[in-house]
Amino acid sequence: MIDKIEILIALMAVGGAIAVLARRLELPPAILLVLTGVVLALIPGLPRVSIAPEFVLLLVLPPIIYSSAVAMSWREFRFNLRPISLLAVGCVVFTTIAAAAAVHWMLGLTWPVAFVLGAIVSPPDAVAPLSIARGMQLPRRLLVILEGEGLANDATALILYRFAAAAVSAGAFSLSHAAAMFSVIVAGEILWGIGVGWVMLRLRRWVDNPRVEILLSMLTPFLAYLPPEQLGGSGVLATVVTGLYISWNGLRLISAATRLQGIFFWDFLIYMVEGMVFLITGLEARAVLTAVGGYSLSELAVSGLIVSAVVIVARFVWTYPATYLPRWLVPSIRRRDPSPPWQAPFVLSFTGVRGIVSLAAALAIPLQIASGAGFPDRDLILFLTFFVILVTLVGQGLLLPALIRALGLANAGRREHQADAAEEFEARRQAVGAATERLELMARARKLPESVVAPLRARLHDRLNNLEHRIDGHDSHRKLVELYDDVELSLISAERQVVNDLYRDGKLKDEARRRVERELDLREAGIENLRAAQ
Repeated sequence: MIDKIEILIALMAVGGAIAVLARRLELPPAILLVLTGVVLALIPGLPRVSIAPEFVLLLVLPPIIYSSAVAMSWREFRFNLRPISLLAVGCVVFTTIAAAAAVHWMLGLTWPVAFVLGAIVSPPDAVAPLSIARGMQLPRRLLVILEGEGLANDATALILYRFAAAAVSAGAFSLSHAAAMFSVIVAGEILWGIGVGWVMLRLRRWVDNPRVEILLSMLTPFLAYLPPEQLGGSGVLATVVTGLYISWNGLRLISAATRLQGIFFWDFLIYMVEGMVFLITGLEARAVLTAVGGYSLSELAVSGLIVSAVVIVARFVWTYPATYLPRWLVPSIRRRDPSPPWQAPFVLSFTGVRGIVSLAAALAIPLQIASGAGFPDRDLILFLTFFVILVTLVGQGLLLPALIRALGLANAGRREHQADAAEEFEARRQAVGAATERLELMARARKLPESVVAPLRARLHDRLNNLEHRIDGHDSHRKLVELYDDVELSLISAERQVVNDLYRDGKLKDEARRRVERELDLREAGIENLRAAQ
């Protein structure tokens, strides 16, 4: 037990060092973490570190999916439901079939075993490519489609994987039965996800305690995921639906204190989980190479390149028709949603990076089938999955920034960001106006003294002037805003210094110091938040 704790601490230290290095090199941390894990796994004498598939599928996957779904805009998800569905369902099914056909005809795997491999390598992981795409300021819609696909494609892949693995074990497969079961699973998980979201939001509002609410929010993805997963579904779709439901309805049911604490908690939790998962993915290299000792290096290399090429090409083959055919065939879609330039589907096609879900599914393949014999080609499937992950994550991930620049899409979303910022500040201005109107109504109705009303009115007036300067595009106003922020931050720093001096001199108690510090932190965070919106 102590050895495991020491290994965990060592992995956290390595993950922290890689995160710092990735920031200095301006590279996605996921790529460096996987490569570091591979290097560490191949060093002789180091202890072997492996990841249990149940750990990923039952403990890691639910909170990651739930957090992404809560952060997703339901309005944008619904507007882009057609392209998201075509990728998350259609492309995953198409890639599964293409990969299965390739390994059946070229590598000689039986059809059921080939479909197991196809389902495992079919779902892309959105974590690494999304971090790159956001940094390159891609158009907002491309980011929404990628993120939406990343939420839903795991559900399709895991359901197909379960059907294929059951077919290998039982030795039989019924397409009609599988299609019917797929429909039942999808409908059931959608209803379950909505129900869990409704119950948990009402329960959190009834509790009305930030710490308990955050605890309930941490339990929510597992409550949404585990029952469908235990009943033969994937659990992923239910978790996505729950997150989207809470994203849409949480604004009026979750308190401000809970949101402030919950955002920090979830950001840190997902950051730690994703970092550790990518690092341990690389550390699986030793186990993967040990398992395929009976194959020659040339056989493994050729097989890995074939599967990698098929899953990469299959995404291109699917994405272009899925982008343009609906618009060509249905005039209403063409009028409502004109065809994008060819560069947009190219970027969507190139971001088919495989990740931890594929590795966890490969590790979860049973050692034996129903007859008692070993699962056919299990070790080869595990190696091919790991090979595809390395090729797509490292190869495509490193090439993605250069590709985005070559296609002329770098900073293409800058105008959208400016428009969004203007829309945001206009909403802020209307909110301040509503608060000013409410203040005047309360002053008249309750006959509030001017000594109470005047400072509040002045504060609202100052906020409105600040917003007016921020929303104005002139350089003179922008410089005024920057100067105002710098001066305000300097004033906060001066207050903070005095508070710390009083505390060290014993003239201020700990509890009071923390309250004052929290107030200063919120003021500073508010300024940084406004700066980020510009």
